[in-house]
Amino acid sequence: MQLPFATPIQDTGTELIGPLRMPRQMLAAQKYDDHTSIHDNETARKFGFKGGTIEGPTHFSQFAPLCVALWGPQWLAEGSLSAHYRNACFEGEKVRALVTKPKDDGTYTTIRMEREDGTEILRGTAAMGSNNPPSALEQRISELSPPEQPVILRDVSVGMRTKRITARMDADQNMGALYPFSLSQKLLAITETSPWYNAEGATNSPWKKAIIPIEMVSVLLNYSSDAAGFPVRKPVVGLFADQEIRMHSGPLFVGQAYEMDREVVALSGSRRTESLWIRTRVFAPGNDAVLATMLLNAAYMKDSFPGYEEELKKSG
Repeated sequence: MQLPFATPIQDTGTELIGPLRMPRQMLAAQKYDDHTSIHDNETARKFGFKGGTIEGPTHFSQFAPLCVALWGPQWLAEGSLSAHYRNACFEGEKVRALVTKPKDDGTYTTIRMEREDGTEILRGTAAMGSNNPPSALEQRISELSPPEQPVILRDVSVGMRTKRITARMDADQNMGALYPFSLSQKLLAITETSPWYNAEGATNSPWKKAIIPIEMVSVLLNYSSDAAGFPVRKPVVGLFADQEIRMHSGPLFVGQAYEMDREVVALSGSRRTESLWIRTRVFAPGNDAVLATMLLNAAYMKDSFPGYEEELKKSG
C-alpha cells in the first residue's frame, strides 16, 4: 500500500520532528459581517499584530505525517489534534512540528510547533482512538471561569445548540466569504502533500476515496457558521485561540454530503478577549453516529466592539 506522506521526519529517540515549512496565507480576502478579518494586514495591525496572521488549523497539516508515522494511516480515521495557539505565525515565517514519542506503544502524546527561532506557536496533545486521557483542550476547558460581565457574548449562554445544517466540500468548490478558496487551490499551497487528497491518488488508500486534509476539516466545519450562528454582538473581530479536531469514525471525504450541528459548551474571557467555545459534530445525513467533532475557542477582541468600555461601565 502506498503511504500517504513523503514528508522527511527526524527521529531523535524522544521526538519526531518535521521539516521547517513556510505556511501560506490564504485568508487575506476573508470577510464576515461585511468586514475584513484578523488575517487582513490592515485589520491585524489595528490589534497589535505585525500583519495578517496564518489561520491556526493551517498548522495541523504539519502534524499529520508525524502522527501517521506513530500510529499508521488509521490515525486519519480515528486520530485527534488538540492545541492552544500561543503565538501568531505570519506569511514568510518558517515553522516546524514536533511530536513526543509515546512510551510503550501509547496512543496519547504531546505536540508543539515552533518558529525557526524557537518561538512556540502552539502546544497541545495528539491521540489515536478514544481510550485516552483528557486532551489538552478538555483539560483547559475544565479549568475555565465564565466572564463576569460579558458584553460581546451578553446574549449567549452555555447549552445553546443549532439545528443541523448540511455541508460538503467538492474539490473545486469555493468555500465562501469566510474561506475564499477551494480545496484544489489549497492543495497547491498545503505544506504536506498527499496523493490521498485527490481522487486519482486515493485509489491506493484504504478508503479508495479522496479524503479532506485535517486543516480543511476546520474549513468544512466552519462553513456557513454565520448562517447557523449564535447571538454574538457585532461588529466584532475574532480569532481562533484553541482548537481540537477529532475523528471518531472518519476520515471525511471530498464531495460527500454531511450534516452538522453546533453547541456552546463554555464561555470564558481574558484581558483582551471574550471567548465562545463551540463543539461542532458531524454526521452522515439522517444518521446520529458522530463521524468527527471540532472544539473551537472563538476569541473576540474587546477593542473591536464599538463602545465596549463604555458599555461595560454602565453594566457594572
